[in-house]
Amino acid sequence: MTPDTFPIRRIDHIRFYVGNARQSAFFYRHLFGFSVKQFHGLETGLKHEVDYLLEQGNIRFLFSAPVRPGHPIAEQLAIHGDHVQDVAFEVDDVDWSYNTAIARGATSAREPYTLSDVNGEVRLASIHTYGDTIHTFINRDNFKGTFLPRFVDRDEPGITTGLLEVDHCVGNVELGAMNKWVKWYEDVLGFTQLISFDDKDISTEYTALMSKVMSGGDGRVKFPINEPAEGKKKSQIDEYLEFFGGAGIQHVALRTDDIVATVTELRNRGLQFLRVPATYYEDLPNRVGKIDEDLAALQDLGVLVDRDDEGYLLQIFSKPITDRPTLFFEIIERKGAKSFGKGNFKALFEAIEREQEVRGTL
Repeated sequence: MTPDTFPIRRIDHIRFYVGNARQSAFFYRHLFGFSVKQFHGLETGLKHEVDYLLEQGNIRFLFSAPVRPGHPIAEQLAIHGDHVQDVAFEVDDVDWSYNTAIARGATSAREPYTLSDVNGEVRLASIHTYGDTIHTFINRDNFKGTFLPRFVDRDEPGITTGLLEVDHCVGNVELGAMNKWVKWYEDVLGFTQLISFDDKDISTEYTALMSKVMSGGDGRVKFPINEPAEGKKKSQIDEYLEFFGGAGIQHVALRTDDIVATVTELRNRGLQFLRVPATYYEDLPNRVGKIDEDLAALQDLGVLVDRDDEGYLLQIFSKPITDRPTLFFEIIERKGAKSFGKGNFKALFEAIEREQEVRGTL
C-alpha cells in the first residue's frame, strides 16, 4: 500500500454558499431529512452572514448566506448561484497540513487561525483548489461543542431518509485542466489515482467527457475530476461550466445502506431523479448477475446497477436542485463495489442529454 503522505481523517463538512440559508435549511430538512443542529447569525453576534449547520448520519452540511450587500459571499453567488464552496477535511494538525500544502504548491485562502468560546477552541486554515472552491483544514480535538465556537443549538429534527455519509464529490474543470488538477491533488494532498475514464468510456452519439478519480486519506476521501471532451454537441460538462461560470463541484454522492427505501422516500417528498429507458433493465441480469434487490422495484425508481471485481453498486442521480443546471446529488449504495458505475455511463449520459434538450442547451 502506498504510504499516506497527507493524513486526512475524513470529510468534516461541506459548506454551501446560498442566497437564503433559512430557506435552504428548510428545504434540506424536509426534502432530504437532515436535522438543523446549530445556527450562527445576527442573533449570535455574526454581523455580515448567517450559517445553518445540518446533519444526517455522518454528513454535515453548512449553509452560509450574506445578510448585507457587498459581502464576498454575495459576489460569488452572483457568479455561480447556490453552490458548494468548501469541502472541509478533519486533520490531525491544521498547522502542519496548511504549511505542508503551501510548501507543495497550494495557494493560501486563509492562514491558520483559532476560534474559541467556553467549550474550547477549534483550529482552522484554508487553501484554494479549482475555480472558487476551497479546502478547509479543521481540528476540534480541544473543543467540547458540536461544530464551531459561537454556534448555538437549534432543535429542528428532520425525519431521516437513511443517508449515512459523503461517498464522493465530483468536480468539473475546463477543457485541458483535468490533468493539471490531478497532479495538484497528487503533489499537494498526496492523493492517488484510483481509476480513469476517457471519451471512449464516457460517451454517446453526441457528447463525451473524461474523468479521473483521486483518492486520499487512506481511501476515505474520493474526488472524481471531469473535463469535457470533443463531441458533436455541448456536453453536460460544457453546460455546467457555462452556467456555473467556471470550474466547481458538480455533484455530491451520498451513501445509504438501503437505496430502495431512501430513494422511495426522497421521491415521495418531491426530489426529482433522472430516468433511463425501460430497455436498460432488460439486459441488467446478464450484465451484473445476481443481486439482492427486486428488479421491478429498481426499475420503478430508476435505480442503476453496476458490478466490479469486488461486488456491485446501486446508484441514482437527481435532476439539478437549483434553477441553474449545475449542482445535483447522487444516491449510492455499495455492495462491496469500489468503482463508480462505468457500466451505467452511457445510459446516464443519454438521460442527461434528454434533459439538456428540454433546456435547449444540448
